[in-house]
Amino acid sequence: MIAETKRNKIRRRIHARIREKLAGTAARPRLNVYRSLDHIYAQVIDDEKGETLVSASSLGLKLKTGGNVAAAKEIGKAVAERAAEKGIKKVVFDRGGYLYHGRVKALADAAREAGLEF
Repeated sequence: MIAETKRNKIRRRIHARIREKLAGTAARPRLNVYRSLDHIYAQVIDDEKGETLVSASSLGLKLKTGGNVAAAKEIGKAVAERAAEKGIKKVVFDRGGYLYHGRVKALADAAREAGLEF
């Protein structure tokens, strides 16, 4: 079993607190963000059905590096375009327990510019 860092434990507790107040529906799914040291991932999730509608990641786009703001902008743009193809315009943003800063903010701003509303 992998030992969890204190910082990640705190992040997971914050994320659980956020999730108590926020859920994605069919009309307005949840845009979830997960970031690791090397990559960033985004999913659009319908929590009522428990299924992922759209996803994008720096791993899937084969970006040279996923651990920077430029990669986060690419992922935000990609997830917004894929959501638009499925007819999703409005989402609820779930920052995943991370501070709304840096890569998380860059992904959110790029998704907004590409047409998602939240």
